[in-house]
Amino acid sequence: MPGLNPISRFDEHLARRRLARQMARVEAWLPSADPTSPPIVFFNASTRIHRLSLNGAFGLLAVWGIRAQGRRVLQVVCRAGMDQCPLGTDRRDLSHPPPCSPCTDFSRKLFPESLVLPLLRTEDASLGPPPGAGLDELMDWEADGLPLGQLVLPTLRWVLRRHDLPHEPAIADLYRRYLRSARQVARSFARTLDSVEPRRLVVFNGIMFPEAVAREQSRRAGIPVVTHEVGLRPFSAYFSHEHATFRKTSVDFDRPLSKEENARLDRTLDERSRGHFSMAGIRFWPAIDPLPAKLRSRMEGDGRAVVVFTNVVFDTSQVHAHSLYPSMFGWLEDVRTAIERHPERLFVVRAHPDEDRPGKESRQSVAAWVKESGLGRLPNVVFIPPQEAVSSYDLIRSAALVLAYNSSVGLEAIIAGLPVLCAGRARYHEVDPGLLPGSREDYRRTLEAYLAAAPVPPPDRAERARRFLDFELHRASLDFSAFLSERRGHPGMVEWRPFDPPSLGRSKDLQVAVGGIVDGSPFILPATPAYAVAETPTV
Repeated sequence: MPGLNPISRFDEHLARRRLARQMARVEAWLPSADPTSPPIVFFNASTRIHRLSLNGAFGLLAVWGIRAQGRRVLQVVCRAGMDQCPLGTDRRDLSHPPPCSPCTDFSRKLFPESLVLPLLRTEDASLGPPPGAGLDELMDWEADGLPLGQLVLPTLRWVLRRHDLPHEPAIADLYRRYLRSARQVARSFARTLDSVEPRRLVVFNGIMFPEAVAREQSRRAGIPVVTHEVGLRPFSAYFSHEHATFRKTSVDFDRPLSKEENARLDRTLDERSRGHFSMAGIRFWPAIDPLPAKLRSRMEGDGRAVVVFTNVVFDTSQVHAHSLYPSMFGWLEDVRTAIERHPERLFVVRAHPDEDRPGKESRQSVAAWVKESGLGRLPNVVFIPPQEAVSSYDLIRSAALVLAYNSSVGLEAIIAGLPVLCAGRARYHEVDPGLLPGSREDYRRTLEAYLAAAPVPPPDRAERARRFLDFELHRASLDFSAFLSERRGHPGMVEWRPFDPPSLGRSKDLQVAVGGIVDGSPFILPATPAYAVAETPTV
C-alpha cells in the first residue's frame, strides 16, 4: 500500500491473504438463501478504511450466523457514495477528500458482490444546505422530513474531538459536506427500503451519521433496527434493539450472585484495578502508578476528599448523557462553584485517560478548561491530567465522595461502597434512581447536601451494582473471542482465527445475536449454572 515501508507492505499482504483464506472457507460452507425472501440488511460505513475492525468483524459474524441458517442477507456498501465520511476526514486538512479507493478495494474483499447494494454518490449540488448557512442554521437544517443537522452533529463533534464548535469557515464547510452526504444516504436508503422491503436493518452504533440516518429512515418506515457496539470484555459486543451505546438491561436485581459468580467478578475487578483490561482493542494503561504518597496522605488526612471523574466530551455516549446539562463542561462549572463554596474540603479532579490517547486527542479538553477556568489555582483542588497513569482505584479507596458525569468508574465506586452522584445519564442509572437527580437545580441542591454531610449509601446499592456489572459482562456482552485475535501493531483492528466454519452454528453467543436480529428476541445470554462459570478473559 502507498506510504508503507517494504516490511509493513509485506505484513499487510500476509494479513490480507490470511483474511481472504478464512473468508473463502466460510463462504464455501454457507448455504444458499431463497432470493425472493425478505432480506435482513446490514450497513456499516464508519468503522474501518482498509483493515478489519472489531465492529466490522462483529457485523460480518452476525451476517455469517444468519446466512448459516439459510436466510437472505444484503449489505449496503459505500462505493465512494459520500462527499465526506467520518473516518475519511483528515483533521489536519478538513477539505481533503476521503480515501475512497482503499476503502472500496477492501470492501470488495469483505462482501460478496452478489449480496451488495452499492451506496453511490450523486452530483446533484442542490442536495446540500444553502452555501452561506452558518453553524446554527446547519444544526437546525432539515431535509426530506429528517432532522439531518441534529443527526449529523454527534459525528462532527466526534471527528473534531470537541463539543463546542468554533464558528470557522472550514468547520462550517465540513458540516455542509457531511449534511449533503447524509442526504445522499437518506435517499439511497429510501430507494433500498422500497425495492427490497427488508425485515430488519442492522447498523454499527447508530450514532455516526451514515448509520444514524439509515436507522432513522428505517424506523420511520416501520422497519426494526438493531445496532451493535464493542463490549466491556475483549472481543465482545453489545447488540441492541435501540442504541447499543446506551443499552437497556433487564437485570434481575432480586437474584443473588452465586459464590462462583462473585469470585469471577472479584477477579475482573482486580484485573481492572491493575490496568489489565482493554476496550475496543485499546489498552489504556500499559501500567498504573500508585497514588503519590503526598496526595494519599493529604486525602486520607482530610477524610472528606471528593474525587471528580470527568469523561471524554466528544464520546458517543455523551449523546445519551446530557439529560441535565447541555455538555459536561456545564456540569464542571457547577462543580467549580461548589468547590469555591467549600474551601474546607479537598477536591481531586481526574481527567479521563482517553482524552490524551494518541490519534484521538481531545481538542477541547478538561485540562484546558481547568487552566482557563482557574480551577487548578484553587488551594483545595488537585488536578490529575489524562497522561498521568495515577490509579483511579487508589483515588476511590481514599475518597469520601465520588462525583461522576457518566463514566464507568462511577459504577466501580458504587461497588466499593462509596456515595456516588452522577450528573449525566449513565448506563448504570437503574442501580439506584438516586444516582441522577431530576433537574440541574436538583443536582445543585443534592451536591450541596452531599458536601455538607456525606450521605450513607442505601444498604443494597453496592450489591445491586455488582449484579448489574456481572450481568453486563457475562450475559449482555456477547463473546466472539473464538473467532478473533488482535492485529498486532494496529490497536482496535483484528484478524480472523482459523476457525472451522461449522463452529459459527455452535457458538451460543453468536446464536443469541442471530436470534435477536432475526426474531427480535433479547440479546441476552441465559444464566450460567454456578458450576459452569468460566474465567473472564483478559488482554
